[in-house]
Amino acid sequence: MESVMKLQRVQLKCKNLHEFLRGLSPAILDRLYNHPATCLAVFRELPGLAKNYVMRMLFLEQPLPQAAVSSWVKKEYIKEQEESSDVLLGLRLWHTQLLPGGLQGIVLNPIFKENLRIALLGGGKAWSDDTSQLGPDKHARDVPSLDKYAEERWEVILHFMVGSPSAAVSQDLAQLLIEAGLMKSEPGEPPCITSSGFQFLLLDTSSQLWYFMLQYLQSAETRGMDLVEILSFLFQLSFSTLGKDYSVEGMSESLLNFLQHLREFGLVFQRKRKSRRYYPTRLAINLSSGISGTTVDTHNQGFVVVETNYRIYAYTDSELQIALIALFSEMLYRFPNLVVAHITRESVQQAIANGITADQIIHFLRTRAQSVMLKQTPVLPPTITDQIRLWELERDRLRFSEGVLYNQFLSQVDFELLRDHARELGVLVFENPAKRLMVVTPAGHSDVKRFWKRQKHSS
Repeated sequence: MESVMKLQRVQLKCKNLHEFLRGLSPAILDRLYNHPATCLAVFRELPGLAKNYVMRMLFLEQPLPQAAVSSWVKKEYIKEQEESSDVLLGLRLWHTQLLPGGLQGIVLNPIFKENLRIALLGGGKAWSDDTSQLGPDKHARDVPSLDKYAEERWEVILHFMVGSPSAAVSQDLAQLLIEAGLMKSEPGEPPCITSSGFQFLLLDTSSQLWYFMLQYLQSAETRGMDLVEILSFLFQLSFSTLGKDYSVEGMSESLLNFLQHLREFGLVFQRKRKSRRYYPTRLAINLSSGISGTTVDTHNQGFVVVETNYRIYAYTDSELQIALIALFSEMLYRFPNLVVAHITRESVQQAIANGITADQIIHFLRTRAQSVMLKQTPVLPPTITDQIRLWELERDRLRFSEGVLYNQFLSQVDFELLRDHARELGVLVFENPAKRLMVVTPAGHSDVKRFWKRQKHSS
């Protein structure tokens, strides 16, 4: 047995657009750049210096010497230049090419260059089919109703993650949450939230959505979907006009299925599955923006008061926030705009058993502390934070190992001889010299036993 003092921490990392694209194969990247919307989305998220490089090379037909490109930036900005060069090379926007005389040259990716020109200059064919032939929409949606729809659809997913009985999602979506590590499922039990899932709920909506879509995209090909096709469609959505309807004419069967998933996520509104038009929501339009994945919704802050008697007073009527608090506390009272809960040893250890860490509970309470608490230093009472960590340690203080017990030694010399040999072999698990007792690993038992028999025969 061994005391374990190390806390387990799960860090949920959310890649930005460029990090995701750099992980794709060169063949997929080159196919992606055949779409002007993709090229514009990638260009939009480039660092400022990298954008400058692209624009200076956009209408050049000949490669530039690398030394000439380096001369565009002063020496004190060499770090920014190297970072921008790494991004452009990693995204295959820059290609290296040998010039006459053996000099190293740089040329802009010709496919990317052509399609970015089209996107910036307004050329090429329309990115989506016109709905004019369908006539006016009798069930048209305005911007406020689209915002409400998107918020409600996304909150259904979050409510499902925290176990709200009224929240139901499709089997596909539930499986995706499990594959993403946000939920886990035991045989015969409904899915429940994991440590990563709890951390996911602490992110702002844009970061949540982008992280979730990354998990979806990574499993797209195993679902029989064309990654390039659905990525290009997502980028097109990000340049849509909020409140305008678009036609589904010309979409492949794979894209139509993808559209149904986007309906469930709240990225598009489609009145019914066979409707010939859809409306992108604000979630879809903001999707491809760079996401850091580390921020918290400001409207979720400032509603929690924690007292030294382990009481939580949450001044909110948000069902989601109440469900989050219930993950690690016992609910006592429910009033209009106020919930009272109690942090207990059992409630914290149940949360920890579900994969939520003490640090995540403390982070949740601290980031949602009411303004009066924010004036205190520290924000949360130390007795509360220390006790939550101690309750976590209670579950992790022991580590069990299989072993073979040796006891009933006739002398202390015999005990120490065998113990020292087991220690030299690296198979000693536990020792108690006062009681002449030791434990070795099952794998080391045969070697220790043979050594002891030799010693007995030689004595």
